[in-house]
Amino acid sequence: MYVAIMGYGVVGSGVAELFDKNHESIVKKSTQSQLELKYILDLRDFPGDANEKLIIKDFNLILNDPDVGIVVETMGGLHPAYDYVLACLKAGKSVVTSNKELVASKGYELLKTATEKNVNFLFEASVGGGIPIIRPISQCLAANEINEIVGILNGTTNFILTMMIENSMSFQDALKLAQDNGYAEKDPTADIEGLDACRKICILASLCFGKHVYPESVFTQGISKINLEDVEYAESWGGVIKLIGRAVKLSDDKISAMVSPCIVQKHSQLAGVDDVFNAILVRGDAIGDVVFYGRGAGKMPTASAVVADVIDCAKHVETKKLFGWDDSEAGYVSDYLDDKTALYIRAKVENRALAIDAAQKVFGEIKLLNREKESAQELAFVTPVATERELLTRLETLHAIEPLSVIRISDY
Repeated sequence: MYVAIMGYGVVGSGVAELFDKNHESIVKKSTQSQLELKYILDLRDFPGDANEKLIIKDFNLILNDPDVGIVVETMGGLHPAYDYVLACLKAGKSVVTSNKELVASKGYELLKTATEKNVNFLFEASVGGGIPIIRPISQCLAANEINEIVGILNGTTNFILTMMIENSMSFQDALKLAQDNGYAEKDPTADIEGLDACRKICILASLCFGKHVYPESVFTQGISKINLEDVEYAESWGGVIKLIGRAVKLSDDKISAMVSPCIVQKHSQLAGVDDVFNAILVRGDAIGDVVFYGRGAGKMPTASAVVADVIDCAKHVETKKLFGWDDSEAGYVSDYLDDKTALYIRAKVENRALAIDAAQKVFGEIKLLNREKESAQELAFVTPVATERELLTRLETLHAIEPLSVIRISDY
């Protein structure tokens, strides 16, 4: 059996490197008599590369070669990745991908096609990099009714927030450091605005709850508006700010899902997850809480998950793994404004005493927060728990303050 790789960037080159390094044991674990890398598709040239002779520029060579049974997609993005993957599945080839955008947007359709063609579409590396999570949820925790999944799903934003919390760096300085260290792209939008975390929680929620969760249905907010004042007030409350992806099963036909900054209590299992590390908490009715922790990205950790899926595909030739989810209807994801939460509010005020009195009249009992060197024209407090819609409606009536920052308070 032969394998082809589409995309020879960081992850694709890592897959080829790992495939060569551990080739003998990979073949043995695959149960195949042979498992060889035949093609690497990329538009660029790689003179002097160890796999230079395998580089091709025509996708049709892979598609029309009956000896290629497994295709690895590490191109990223939706197009042409989606078109190529769909064509490979229709041609009876199993596909392995690390492409979270592809799985989050087109997972249902691709899984359905794989089932129709009796091949496999696997994507362990699409969430958490090298952290095992897809296979444990679908196999090891299969006896559980999973009712909630929550986590720190993006290493770049977690690194930035860690630098702000531990080193009092501004957001911009922490972002630059992340870019200098190779943790953030030149255009960091997908990370800092929460898009990457959104795609991951969509995949996890689809797997846990059995229906496809589309990214456009999930309220998503990033960390670009978080500043050091917020970090200091969170500390005084007894917590830290993390970018959290969360999905909760409300019924068989309704879930709640969101990505946003949250203030997490320091005793939470997620509060101590720092630097570029990820952590994913799965809550099952039998097992309780299980946390998967590790580096959520990186060349070789991600390649490790990809190659493990290749081995799984090789072991299931002409056998479709019972793995996937159904499509969903409009309204499957509830309106985030109906979720109950407490809110941290930092505001500009003209008269602090009058502003406190007004806030108490509007919200009821509030918890006032303090920080060193706070201005007399600054007020921070935490509201009681209510639906976010109700809290924001009340805030709009509070004319004695000018809101500068509003962050959700987590309950785990």
